[in-house]
Amino acid sequence: MKKRYDCPPTLTDAQVLEFCKNGFLMLEGVVSDDVNRRTLDYLDASEYPVQHEPTEIMEEHWFAKGVICNDEAAGAVRSLLGCDFGLPILMSNHRVACPAPVTGGWHRDGCSKHETELHTLQVFYYPQDCPRELGPTELLPGSHFLFSPASRMAHYGSIRGGHRAASPAGSIFITAYPIWHRRSASTAAGTRNMLKYNYRRSVRPTRDWISDPEFDFARGENYVLRGATFREQFRDCHDAARMFLWLCGWGDRYEFVGGQTWPLPGHWSDHPYGYPLEDVVGSHDDQVS
Repeated sequence: MKKRYDCPPTLTDAQVLEFCKNGFLMLEGVVSDDVNRRTLDYLDASEYPVQHEPTEIMEEHWFAKGVICNDEAAGAVRSLLGCDFGLPILMSNHRVACPAPVTGGWHRDGCSKHETELHTLQVFYYPQDCPRELGPTELLPGSHFLFSPASRMAHYGSIRGGHRAASPAGSIFITAYPIWHRRSASTAAGTRNMLKYNYRRSVRPTRDWISDPEFDFARGENYVLRGATFREQFRDCHDAARMFLWLCGWGDRYEFVGGQTWPLPGHWSDHPYGYPLEDVVGSHDDQVS
């Protein structure tokens, strides 16, 4: 399997910004029933420890095309990581015999970096239906910006605002690598497979996804927080704005001014103080239609 891949981007400005705020994107049922069935057959026939890390499945043409280079999933990855992004080199399968309690607790995966740049995406794929009864992965929105020692994270129980990624077969969800996640408890009998793999940036960031000429960078409503926030007031808002500007290729424009300034949410009567893109937006060569 080749190491890099390119395809047309599929996300808009608003969708990229939403990813920056939440740290994940759900794509439900995007893998075909045939590929889901073949994936389950492959996993059922595997022997341990291949079952835990069935990396060889990526050499199967039907899997590489239907999952790794799936049109909708790869288009979203292309939007967030730019052209010629690096393909996965390791495949893990979190296979659980249900019912099972919550195990492991909240965690972020090893070697996570806490920054507002985006170089690595961690991706999850359900080859079978995964309702709440089969213990779907639970994600903590916005936690890709939230640092906590691992020894403390594991002690946290249910956190208000967590998102259980219950989804039909063929669903793929794309996350920022350091997002907090855990396997939720399952109550039904059955086997839950969840394949996990990474994509890697290979180019400098630039705003070459699907740009919207009506998208307003200056107005506070573009940066309104949704749902729970877990840190200092409005810190999530600023981190999301900083990541978004970095993805646009304008990371050096960001400055934390303080007070009621951009990107503080609000219904401004004029462009907010601290808005950094007066001479960029609307004329930048990197915009695409």
